[in-house]
Amino acid sequence: MPAAHTRKALPPPVHYRVEAADPHAHLFHVTLTVQSPAALQTLSLPVWIPGSYLVREFSKNLQRLQARQGRRRVEAVQSAKNRWTVACDPSRPLEVHYEVYAFDNSVRAAWLDSQRGFFNGTSLCLRVHGAEDAAHGLEIAPTAATAGWQVATALDALKTDRSGHGLYQAADYDALVDTPVELGSFWSGSFVAGGVPHRFVVAGAAPSFDGERLLADARRICETAIRFWHGRGKPPHAGYLFLLNAVDDGYGGLEHRNSTALICKRADLPRLGESHAGEGYTTLLGLISHEYFHTWNVKRLRPAEFARYDYEQENYTELLWFFEGFTSYYDDLLLRRAGLIDDATYLRLLGKTINQVRQTPGRHLQSVAEASFDAWTRYYRQDENTPNATVSYYTKGALVALSLDLSLRSEGKTSLDAVMRSLWAASRGGPVTEADLLSTLASLSGRSWAGEIAAWVHGTGDLPLEDLLPRFGTAILEDAAPVAQRLGLRVAEQGGSIQIKTVLRGSAAEKAGLAAGDEWIGIEVAGQAWRLARLDELALYAGAARSITVLAARDRRIRRLKLALPTAEKVWRLSIHGADRLAGWLSAA
Repeated sequence: MPAAHTRKALPPPVHYRVEAADPHAHLFHVTLTVQSPAALQTLSLPVWIPGSYLVREFSKNLQRLQARQGRRRVEAVQSAKNRWTVACDPSRPLEVHYEVYAFDNSVRAAWLDSQRGFFNGTSLCLRVHGAEDAAHGLEIAPTAATAGWQVATALDALKTDRSGHGLYQAADYDALVDTPVELGSFWSGSFVAGGVPHRFVVAGAAPSFDGERLLADARRICETAIRFWHGRGKPPHAGYLFLLNAVDDGYGGLEHRNSTALICKRADLPRLGESHAGEGYTTLLGLISHEYFHTWNVKRLRPAEFARYDYEQENYTELLWFFEGFTSYYDDLLLRRAGLIDDATYLRLLGKTINQVRQTPGRHLQSVAEASFDAWTRYYRQDENTPNATVSYYTKGALVALSLDLSLRSEGKTSLDAVMRSLWAASRGGPVTEADLLSTLASLSGRSWAGEIAAWVHGTGDLPLEDLLPRFGTAILEDAAPVAQRLGLRVAEQGGSIQIKTVLRGSAAEKAGLAAGDEWIGIEVAGQAWRLARLDELALYAGAARSITVLAARDRRIRRLKLALPTAEKVWRLSIHGADRLAGWLSAA
């Protein structure tokens, strides 16, 4: 359990008391106290959470809002979907009571049941207009329904008991809502990296969970990241908290300034007595690396458009390819430099990213800068046409970073590592623009990179990886693509049913007339009809035929569609070709 903290302090100008009031109904009760309200005080709840670029309308979960000044009830008039106005006596504190329904078991919102509580301030804490820059207090109050629970948060503790319940403080509203809170009976461990204390909290772990191994591996990740940015210097945070929610099926993370919220499959946690790192655990380590790297790249070094968040509408930038994509490049690379994966594993992970981009027709339609700007309407609102119309700023952004890093190293004057550190120093860990990146590239390399950025970031052509990778000890081999990819399909197979989720642009499947939502039932070939339970059975029943008839159901009508079977498509497989040259890149500090 955490140690109790007590520090004398005056009541903060803005104070929130949060109670896990009714876990069975999934309701938090919040009491907001404003010490010196405005005569016409405006309150609002954010519509989105930074780091997740979608308007999520958190106010839909807020209910039973009432306001008082002393014994007198005052009217709170709703003036917009997420905004209320209260006429106040400025000489008396304003007290606002409301409930928040919390049943979103992700890293983005709030959750409460009889086993666990979690929330981000963007879901629970009304913004007090005019007082955003004042100190904000957050009191986590114990309740009878949550007896025995602990509290974990990276907020500054003012007066808390050994379970973590009590009063915390944030410097301002931005800091408050950038610091998630975990409640429940969780596992907790700690380590020191770069001279700074780090804490890891895991909720929902099975009895087989090996916490000591997770701590040891996380420490290596953190130490490697700190060395990357600061050498032997100290990081910009005085402490850091990992909040990990282990569930039956889930994956994701959301970065914060001094903490991160993560979710993973319970089966992917390291297990006692097992020394081998499975693919799921490697993926989890990559997620930890990704979110920790964001401590520098997006939470401090960030788009100029994010210098101050507007919580009431979309905040647009064309730079997510840099802040998410470059972070995606470094997450697995730092695992390699930390010694948590070997060269072959790193190349396998990199090959997977390359193939994901190559299998996305939308890469020739949308630039990665446009994808960044369109995150609000495309990346976070994916549908059956998404691969045909857009490209991921995560995956292609990572490949832009790879292309830039290998190109810089090929010329022998600098590397992307040095560029990142120089950007950090020049901006003092603050807002940057694309022009700042171009200036840093030119300064360190001695030439302009405007042409490459225009082509790779603002253009839709393929990146020069076939030329660059062999220079660094990496062979590009080609394997036959899976049957779904050869046909241009993305499918879901369950219980003997093949459901078509996506038909890729220009593919054999599209030319045959297949559509998302169809059920592929079987085929007719050489005068015989066969039912398919899995798509990979196609070769068994089609034999040497170059054309077949697909039997598909759409809106319960059976359709017979002529499908020309394409020649074998290839996927890339990266292999070590020159260990010394590869080490010069992968092992670089």
